[in-house]
Amino acid sequence: MPVLQTSSHGAVTDSVRPPEFSRAERARVLAMTAAGSVVVSYAAVAALLALVSSTAAHAQFSTTGVLSASAPAWLVAHHVPLRFDGGQLGVLPLLPTVLLMLLVSRAAAGAADRLGLFEPLQARGVVLSIAGAHAVVGGVVAFLMGDDGVVRATPAVAFFGCAAVSGVAAVAGVAQRCGLVEVVFERIDPVARRGLRAGAMALSALTAAGAALLAFGLVVSWSVTSELFDQAGGTLGTGLGIWLMCLAYLPNAVVGALSYVAGSGLSIGAVTIAPTAFTGGPVPAVPLLAALPEEQTAFLPLVLVLPGAIGVLVGLSLRDAAETPRARLRAVLVAAVTGAVGALLLAAIAGGSLGNGAFNPVTVPAGLLAVLTFGWIVLPGGVVAWFAGARPVPEPVTDDAGPGSVGGVEEAEDAEEGHDDEGEYDEDAYEAEDSDDPDDAADVEDDVDDEDFDEDFDDEEFEDEEDDAEYRDELDEVEAEAEEADDDDDTEPAAEGDRDDDQDLADKRDQAPPRLS
Repeated sequence: MPVLQTSSHGAVTDSVRPPEFSRAERARVLAMTAAGSVVVSYAAVAALLALVSSTAAHAQFSTTGVLSASAPAWLVAHHVPLRFDGGQLGVLPLLPTVLLMLLVSRAAAGAADRLGLFEPLQARGVVLSIAGAHAVVGGVVAFLMGDDGVVRATPAVAFFGCAAVSGVAAVAGVAQRCGLVEVVFERIDPVARRGLRAGAMALSALTAAGAALLAFGLVVSWSVTSELFDQAGGTLGTGLGIWLMCLAYLPNAVVGALSYVAGSGLSIGAVTIAPTAFTGGPVPAVPLLAALPEEQTAFLPLVLVLPGAIGVLVGLSLRDAAETPRARLRAVLVAAVTGAVGALLLAAIAGGSLGNGAFNPVTVPAGLLAVLTFGWIVLPGGVVAWFAGARPVPEPVTDDAGPGSVGGVEEAEDAEEGHDDEGEYDEDAYEAEDSDDPDDAADVEDDVDDEDFDEDFDDEEFEDEEDDAEYRDELDEVEAEAEEADDDDDTEPAAEGDRDDDQDLADKRDQAPPRLS
């Protein structure tokens, strides 16, 4: 039945109570999920290779050949570099990696739903099982490829590379279900959270600007793109293969365009392409590279306006992140660091080695891109957030100000204009100050002194009356005790103890203070 579940991170969800699983049943679900993600991803790669080989003009299609060729392709999807006699293939396509991570993420989310997981610590089993399965399979595949094959891979690199890619994808799949996102954001203050969102927005905007610039370059050089397709061969299989290759490397090209927009550019062998620097030369005959400029022109540096505008947008989005300019500047710094780290990771995985020829290596300068991204965000964004945001209103001056404040000056002026200590108007003192006749002033001062004397006399008289009342009460008590003692003397002879009491009463009567007149 519907119940309210409260997780350790404080989230309350209205869902169905998860079924209770035994340890064996839980292990079976995790094993099936891990094995299923490996099998499905391998089958997807094999299907794609079968499609390409079946449409190629001179290819010999065989199931065994496709399955064996799918092994290195599966490693490439995990971003594991391959080695061959001519060098190393380190420039790996990012689109297969993205699709593989989406598949693994869905598998991890499905396992979490079946097991009814909603705690952050419960996600460990799903993540470790999937990452472990991919790591073991990747290491075994790289080992079986051997050192004498046409295509080779390092087993240790394959083991850890497959574990890293699949593990990150699994964490992304269970993050929302198990509350990992809430746990992370609960440990971050609101200003830093705004900075993280702004940094992600800035990185997305830079990526979108790079994609738009790439699309513009392809449209402008469409004739060159068509010519490159024709040179590769007019058959359906060849065209499909080239098109799939360009599609697989499309995210890499977008990252390179992002680096170009930020100002760091990219390089292919000896060719360097940047808004402010250009070194020409031959590039691979890939239709996707037709978007590169053929020469340096005067309007190319104008693309640097785009990252500056993105930095301004970051500042505008953070102008209300906090009340004080310093706190808003801290949010801009968080956004700049977030964008710089994201750009660093993208640049690190977008390039790599490309054989031993003239096109090696393909480089997107990760360090320079990170520094420039940080600067494009923090400089314009910090200025806009500092001056465009609200400023704290100064507190009004209170009435109980000290002698050095405005209130103290007003009290001094009141005292000079004939006000008493309590700030009330004193007519006699005011007349004494305004009077030109010294006799009148002296008379007024005498009147004031007389009034002060009368007030002091009244206070003393009131204190004397209180003392007199206390004296009368004490004297009445002594007289009452004396009368009781006299009555006892009239009725019976006084004993020795009674005589002592009478003597004490007499002593009290003699010691009573004199009555005030």
